[in-house]
Amino acid sequence: MIARENIRNVAIVAHVDHGKTTLVDHMLRQAGIFRSNEAVTERVMDSNDLEREKGITILAKNTAVTYKGKQINIIDTPGHADFGGEVERGLRLVDGVILLVDAAEGPLPQTRFVLSKALGMGLKTVLVINKIDRQDARPKEILDQVYSLYIDLGADEHQLEFPVLYTIARQGQSSPSLEQPGKSLEPLFEAILSHISPPPAPTQEQLQLLVANLDYDDYVGRLAVGRVQAGRLAPNMPVAVMRDGGKIEQGKIVKLYGFQGLKRTEIADAGPGEIVSIAGIESISIGDTIADAERPVALPRITVDEPTMMMIFKVNDGPLAGKEGKYVTSRNLRERLYREAYRNVSIRVEDTETPDAFRVVGRGELQLAVIIETMRREGYELTASNPEPVTKTIDGVLHEPMELMFCDVPEGSVGAVTERLGPRKGRMTDMTQLGGGRTRLVFRIPARGLIGFRSEFLTITRGEGIMSSQFDGYEPWFGYIPKRANGAIVSDRLGETVPYALFSIQERGHLFVGPGVTIYEGMIIGEHVHPSELNVNACREKKLTNIRAAGRDENVILTPPREMGLEKALEWIADDELVEVTPKSVRMRKKALSSGERYRAERDRKREERGEA
Repeated sequence: MIARENIRNVAIVAHVDHGKTTLVDHMLRQAGIFRSNEAVTERVMDSNDLEREKGITILAKNTAVTYKGKQINIIDTPGHADFGGEVERGLRLVDGVILLVDAAEGPLPQTRFVLSKALGMGLKTVLVINKIDRQDARPKEILDQVYSLYIDLGADEHQLEFPVLYTIARQGQSSPSLEQPGKSLEPLFEAILSHISPPPAPTQEQLQLLVANLDYDDYVGRLAVGRVQAGRLAPNMPVAVMRDGGKIEQGKIVKLYGFQGLKRTEIADAGPGEIVSIAGIESISIGDTIADAERPVALPRITVDEPTMMMIFKVNDGPLAGKEGKYVTSRNLRERLYREAYRNVSIRVEDTETPDAFRVVGRGELQLAVIIETMRREGYELTASNPEPVTKTIDGVLHEPMELMFCDVPEGSVGAVTERLGPRKGRMTDMTQLGGGRTRLVFRIPARGLIGFRSEFLTITRGEGIMSSQFDGYEPWFGYIPKRANGAIVSDRLGETVPYALFSIQERGHLFVGPGVTIYEGMIIGEHVHPSELNVNACREKKLTNIRAAGRDENVILTPPREMGLEKALEWIADDELVEVTPKSVRMRKKALSSGERYRAERDRKREERGEA
């Protein structure tokens, strides 16, 4: 058991891409976690394949280092707003936070979100202004902005007294002064020991531990990760598991693990303030309390902000269903989705009127896209609808979620961005000159107005724009928001695409498929230049005859098809379309595959609009 006074529990929080995971890398290196000859990958905490590919942290993960005889438990949290549930869970384990802010970009939406949560829990902060080596760095201005943010969020006098460190995380340097460059992260470790308090003394003797995360081990099964609030834990100890709704079950701790670096180490016992991993209780879930077997007392359950976006996950019923996936039935899909909701408190899964479709409610389209991508890699096959906002009825009026959107753009793109956000019901609330030819725009916009805007934003800013958003309450429904100006090019039959047919079709828009691809009736193969839908035969071959023409045969030159990944496809589809996802392919299709059915549905919709019977 580690003495409570020798423990420091901290979470590293920041906006996406401000350098949290890189800073943890160097904290581990300088604390001597790795051998001198050990090969260490960059962003070692991003152990998930998807995290490595996307370059962002998706799951909150914990590690521990020893400095001057003190154990510092570090929680590395995601910086993207869609994974805010992971941040809220991580903050329940700690007594203080390291707030990381980019020296050029300053506080952004997720910085405000995580700081408001930390201040609300009464946590102390250590401010780290990172990337001071950037050419456009302005650390003094950023420090003023952070102080303004603290005051804006209602921080008290004690919370405003925080140490400030200036770092270059990728070089493992920190310094309390801008004039004196840092040589190591020692000032950061010292600030954590001096400013972050040890865990508070327990108010009771009986065991209490709140489960904040779940893990899995091939040998011992499900692991519950949490912080000991009171009492003592040891292997082979009988405990009570307090579930949602006041239900109490008996269990037994089989193995008890502590953390050292990236490894779990078996320990003999654990006391207040220690972050541990427990094996032996298979049916445990996040938010449960592990308590004394004879006198159990529950801790408050973990609560996270309400999700704002919803998608329908459905069994794949297209002509190519079951050819590429391993798990294709509604039973497989249902089990996997409920397992995800069991592990992730920030999403909800609900059954619908039809047994093969499920409503999945989450924080945003990126979070839902990550769930789909994880499932397809596991061998699942499904279709997903386009994201829709989760609405509320307040005093008889329909309300929808709003987003506060920050855009850092070149000055020449300000007009174009403002113009495109007008029809999406975006209202500009602030405009700041950042210097160096860049401007920061702040918009308040309905969440559904942002769906599909990211790719358009990158196009109009020539890839130089940075945008991020954060949930900002509810407002009355804003009415119709146009989503896509162009119609779809839809295949009218099953077969393989032929270069000769694609050559004539490509003049009508942008193709999403190349030659030799299997397509079917109702599958979307391109984007039409006009708003209307275009049905085409992409399998038509050139008729061969023995008659020779005087001129040469026309040379077939195809433009490379536009790559549509999962996230782009989810943004692009309209209300009457679906994304079909298999382990090998991402296709887009109409909900009604037959052109006759689509015609009748469109005719009925127009009749309803005109008020005809």
